[in-house]
Amino acid sequence: MPHVAKVALVLLVALANPFSSTALAQTKPVKLEWLTWSFFRITSPNGKVIITNPFITGNPDAAAGIKLEEVGKPDLILVTDAHRDEVGDAVAIAKASGAKIVTPAFELGTVLIGQGVPEAQIVRRNPGGRFAWEGITIRVVGSVHGSGARDPQAEFKPIYGGVAGGFVVTFENGYTVYFMGSSAATQDMALWAEAYKPDAMIFLMHPSGEPLDAGMAVRLVAGKSPNLKTLIPHHHRVKPAPGAPTVADMRKLLDSMGINIPIASLAPKQSIELSK
Repeated sequence: MPHVAKVALVLLVALANPFSSTALAQTKPVKLEWLTWSFFRITSPNGKVIITNPFITGNPDAAAGIKLEEVGKPDLILVTDAHRDEVGDAVAIAKASGAKIVTPAFELGTVLIGQGVPEAQIVRRNPGGRFAWEGITIRVVGSVHGSGARDPQAEFKPIYGGVAGGFVVTFENGYTVYFMGSSAATQDMALWAEAYKPDAMIFLMHPSGEPLDAGMAVRLVAGKSPNLKTLIPHHHRVKPAPGAPTVADMRKLLDSMGINIPIASLAPKQSIELSK
């Protein structure tokens, strides 16, 4: 359906029933806020709140972000793997708020239950799985990364957290965000981009990461998703250390690859609105 006709149809639906939550959701944007590292707070068109990798305690940039008591009551928590900077404070937040935690592996769900999260709040998924909830669809995709947890009783005794993952989130208005987690570039990203056609990509820009690898990940997705209009970095420090990749570095690299998609460089607690 042509874009103009689609917009007209949405407006007709809204006029026919202006109080319909579905109709209102079609006209409202997704709000995304960066809370440092890979911690984002995303508010859906219908007001559902999703947070990712809520790393506060022990985060070197915690002072620039938000305090644990300021997180509020999210509806869902997405955790990409069992590492401490991905799980972060997910357990404390879930126990205080009743939020569900969506995991990319069955094993990570077991780890979190063992740490005190009620089993009813754990949504166990694996790569290839999905979770449809309140008009939002969350798909779990693979990630080339580790997922070992620490045994709280013995710091150097690892616990298997299952495989790492990424998430493709489609909101009530059809807007789709691909959060790649901590993955290295993999050809699979092109398959997911072709299947789900994300509008925005949260890509890895790790302080010790290889910028070319990040650029390849973006190119794989951009080459298969004609909808991709926004890039958002994650896993970077507020003030990058000398030698760490910066947004300016990524901009130069992507330009050299012929990719001119804008990068949203957010300050801590800054938010943007995302829409088709």
